[in-house]
Amino acid sequence: MTQNYDKIVQDLQEVILEGYSENFKNEFLKPKNIGKIKDSDSYARITGVCGDSIEMYLVIRDGKISDIKFMTDGCGATVTCASYVTRTAKGKSIEEALRIKPEDVDKYFEGLPEEHKHCAKLAVITLTAAIEKYQSKLNKQMNRAKLKISHKEHGAK
Repeated sequence: MTQNYDKIVQDLQEVILEGYSENFKNEFLKPKNIGKIKDSDSYARITGVCGDSIEMYLVIRDGKISDIKFMTDGCGATVTCASYVTRTAKGKSIEEALRIKPEDVDKYFEGLPEEHKHCAKLAVITLTAAIEKYQSKLNKQMNRAKLKISHKEHGAK
């Protein structure tokens, strides 16, 4: 009985993934970095034009993305694109991660169907938002530290 179900699942997957590249199929069948990071350094949640949302969690160490995870309520293409984007960003410097573009995702998957190109854009925009949120938080901390130093230099307590 289990073999029958396994065969049905395999047949359905083949039908669903027909016309997609091997890279897409591999990422679709074994997505990476799904989950949440409890004490992340940054988090962003973006909802795309189709209604799908992606949440991304970042851990930054020494200016590099040391860990990254995502959650989504989206379709298989959204999961696949977010998996690729997080996998690509992991271990990269913030500057390198900000250079990831939707076109890079589309190229890696050898061309996404038109109806799924927005999934690549959503994944990249969510990554960018999480990084920008981190940078904003860092800038605020640096400004507070500068203000404290300035007050000490002027004799303020």
